[in-house]
Amino acid sequence: MTQVKTISMIMLMIFGMVFCCKTGGEKVTASFVLLNGNIWTGNPHQPKAEALAIAGNKIIFVGTNKDGKKYISPKTEVVDAEGKFICPGFTDAHLHFLDGGQRLASVELRDAGSPDEFKQRIADYIETLKPGTWVIGGDWDHTNWGGELPHRSWIDDISPDNPVWISRLDGHMALANSKAMEIAGVTNDVEDIEGGTFVRDEKGYLTGIMKDNSMSVIESIIPDPDDDMKFRYLDAAMKYVNSKGVTSVHHMGNWDDLRIFELAKDQGKLTVRINAAVPISTHERLKERKETKGWGDVWVKLGGLKGFIDGSLGSHTALMKEAFSDAPKDFGLQVTETEEMYEMVKAGDAFGGQAVVHAIGDRANNIMLDIFEKVARENGPRDRRFRIEHAQHLLPEDITRFGELGVIASMQPYHCIDDGRWAEPYIGKERMKTTHAYRSLLDAGTTLVFGSDWYVAPPTPLEGIYAAATRATLDDENPHGWIPEQKISVEEALKAYTVTPAYASFEEDLKGTLEPGKLADIVILEKDILAIPPVDIWDVKVETTIVGGKIVYKK
Repeated sequence: MTQVKTISMIMLMIFGMVFCCKTGGEKVTASFVLLNGNIWTGNPHQPKAEALAIAGNKIIFVGTNKDGKKYISPKTEVVDAEGKFICPGFTDAHLHFLDGGQRLASVELRDAGSPDEFKQRIADYIETLKPGTWVIGGDWDHTNWGGELPHRSWIDDISPDNPVWISRLDGHMALANSKAMEIAGVTNDVEDIEGGTFVRDEKGYLTGIMKDNSMSVIESIIPDPDDDMKFRYLDAAMKYVNSKGVTSVHHMGNWDDLRIFELAKDQGKLTVRINAAVPISTHERLKERKETKGWGDVWVKLGGLKGFIDGSLGSHTALMKEAFSDAPKDFGLQVTETEEMYEMVKAGDAFGGQAVVHAIGDRANNIMLDIFEKVARENGPRDRRFRIEHAQHLLPEDITRFGELGVIASMQPYHCIDDGRWAEPYIGKERMKTTHAYRSLLDAGTTLVFGSDWYVAPPTPLEGIYAAATRATLDDENPHGWIPEQKISVEEALKAYTVTPAYASFEEDLKGTLEPGKLADIVILEKDILAIPPVDIWDVKVETTIVGGKIVYKK
């Protein structure tokens, strides 16, 4: 690994030297030059700079103002950064891109503070729809009103002609109204699905709440939006994340999502680079795709095989070694059996497919680490970069295994400051110590990458950096940090949104740092987040976002 990185560094230096020289008697000039910047490069060999030059879609120079001016010609666009903070474009290493775009145009329930407000927002939204149109999205949070789960009876009277299927913000449970259940043929006689639950009231009647695998009975009959609508979702999503400084995303989705991304790429419409994971159950299809078309290009790349081993803490479906503190007989749900997951990971790994598996509970993470260790031993040495998505609750003895096994921890800091409001009754004080254990994981030599899990949480890296560095919960009850010993520095969090995501997607030679030869994906912030108190980062704004040398957002 060290030798590969050394060779890559030498090649980048040679690339930069070539562009500093004359070729055929002509000096290389830039299409775009930034001067007077406070540049954090992410490159340990040149951590700071004040100017950079771009030719086409790549960086050709990083260094001083004096040397940067040598690349200016009459055709060069020159920008005075006026001392603003400049860094590599942010990567959101875990989100659901089209779902996020769809939510921008859907009913918003995330901050509904009472059952009455929950109902009224849905009623107001339905007033804008034609009869028969599905109401989806929502992202409600029942902890906002004390923890009572919503019931279909709350909304049946306002939605007699519109099927409703609205998700909890974590995506692991959702509420159907009676109309949606009628269309899906779901009655009180329905039996629980393995890895899922149909919630019933004290009389045994369905409440409309469905958890994890049981959700498929509704999701499978929701009409798929047409391509025009999907392009609309993609456009909304790209504009939104560009405004937050995001230039690349790691999308957790399906093959049709990939089709939309590639169509948009072919039409020159992408302003975000997309690393697209597909379901691990389709590993044979990915193998065929790799053999016929390869892994993709700098705009749309494949490789990730996304799986699920459990659910979420808020839905009581995270798989735990010990029972939930507030439900002594409840250990959560295992949504994919261990042997089945092992077989899929091994088959995908055999042809170079990267396993990226959702695990939230401590037992779920333990199972995945065991599977990854076994597959690596049986398939033999290679640069595989297995990922665990979320890795939220860990057994103390498993923390060191991430670093030892080279397993990437793909985590979402916004979840930390959200979960910290209500997690203690679920898992108790002792298990909280290794929840969102950023500090312990880094100290164990783990590669840590950050994302948002959008639509579940906002795709806002600056808020994520704030969350990782302060751990100050959203209810302002933990101003000094929830489990403060797990805080990390602002620079460590910044790397987790820039440097390490590029490594996690096997693209460290293309992006993640500002160096000659790499893609010109850049963000300019109004303030130096490394110089201000971490608590102030929440309010910092993105000034400019550049993707491939082109400005895609300007405040």
